[in-house]
Amino acid sequence: MSVFRFEPFHDPARELDRLMSMAASGTRAPLAMPLDVYRGEDGSYHIEADLPGVDPVSIEVTVDSGALTIQAERTPPYRESQQVIVAERSQGSFARRLSLGEGVDSQNLTADYADGVLHVTIPASPRSQPRRVEITHATGGSRTISSTVEQGDASAGSTGDAG
Repeated sequence: MSVFRFEPFHDPARELDRLMSMAASGTRAPLAMPLDVYRGEDGSYHIEADLPGVDPVSIEVTVDSGALTIQAERTPPYRESQQVIVAERSQGSFARRLSLGEGVDSQNLTADYADGVLHVTIPASPRSQPRRVEITHATGGSRTISSTVEQGDASAGSTGDAG
């Protein structure tokens, strides 16, 4: 089961608009928001996105219809009246969108921003946690079979015929 799906070119029209804007303005537009996604020991998911030089007020994290969207804007430190010699740092608005799977609790996510890094924590859904299922049979020569149901498993399996 996939918790996150990576779709870098989800919207080709948006990518074309970005490239056209970059060519028209002569500035370098952000190609992507580099990020890491990892799972913690407690089952929660962590996203760390590099956003150096971004005003924290411009950062927006939203969850809608099973998708997490991170949007931010980096404005240049210089004014139009100033002469720009070199402008290599990415500027403008940019976003990343991650599709969330069923194993997350998107209602209780948290986000914080420090030292140019946005950290989003998404707890694992209590329903997706591994649990032990005990199978009992009627008395009279039957036995109890214990099995562990892992996340994503459809059946607990059996050990054969009781007899």
